[in-house]
Amino acid sequence: MPESSLHFAQPAWFWVLLALIPVAIWLWRSAAKAARGPIHRYADPHLLPHLTGTRELKGHERWGRFLRWSLLWTLLVVAMAGPRWGYDDVRLFHPGNNLLILLDISRSMQGDDVAPNRLSRARQEIQDLIVQNRQVRLGLIVFASVPHVVSPITEDSFTILNSLPALSTDMARLQGSRLHLALDRAEILLNSLPEDSGRAMLLISDGDFDEPDLPGRIEALAAKGVRLHVLGIGTTDGAKVPAPQGGWITDRGGQPIRSVLREDLLDDLAQAGGGIYQRADFRDRDTARILQAATVSRLPPEAGSERTRIWHERYYLPILLLAAFLIPHFRGRPAPPRRQP
Repeated sequence: MPESSLHFAQPAWFWVLLALIPVAIWLWRSAAKAARGPIHRYADPHLLPHLTGTRELKGHERWGRFLRWSLLWTLLVVAMAGPRWGYDDVRLFHPGNNLLILLDISRSMQGDDVAPNRLSRARQEIQDLIVQNRQVRLGLIVFASVPHVVSPITEDSFTILNSLPALSTDMARLQGSRLHLALDRAEILLNSLPEDSGRAMLLISDGDFDEPDLPGRIEALAAKGVRLHVLGIGTTDGAKVPAPQGGWITDRGGQPIRSVLREDLLDDLAQAGGGIYQRADFRDRDTARILQAATVSRLPPEAGSERTRIWHERYYLPILLLAAFLIPHFRGRPAPPRRQP
């Protein structure tokens, strides 16, 4: 069978056709039970319509209706199964610019000095990046004490978009912000890309780090052609940090810890990485500047050697047949004739 011939995207839907079997059994049993009903013992069959006000359908009428509705049910199932045939081969497009997002999901990102909280604002900023992006391949690493790769560098940025609602501070079992480990993981991913391509990272955080020699580590990456841009989340006034069990995280004196946006540290990291620093706001200007700064590849965008197959979906054909069968059932009943005075 040639690959372009008729097949179904979701053939498991055909199991739903088995529902016709119990319906047929019920129809047969209900007809037999009606024939043995008590009223048949006291009246002739031709008088029953006058006694009950209804006419019992004959066998061929009952089964005729069943076959018609079985046909409609089958057409609906075929449409859900996704019939398709024929396809187009499309060559994938490989931009020369790559941006790996490092998202801080430590507990301080639950601060509410920006509405509704810092992490929600960070997710919104990533969504803005994806919507505005046309030239950069994106990837995503979330980190607190341990980094986790949500998505490697990919052209399918909507995979990242779909994963955003699931990102929360509860993903981190051990709290803390260890940027060094996230940079190690990011370097492994970026080293697999061509050296002439644009390789950049975007750190989205409130800057609540307490690690030695972070600027030196970032300068070493910049020397290898990996730039670092920074998007600050929060305010300099800060906010109290919610505790997992409720209340607030406190210091040794029992006072609530207040986390502030450390713009001085984040700006120093951006300068060490040869990138730019932006504070997140409600406008798109911050993400637009970061995307512009990430588009520095010396390689022109080009079509890659990989191809993807785009099938011609034909689900609408059984839907049209289904509509053609149903339309006559929506005709209005003729109005009864008026009585002459």
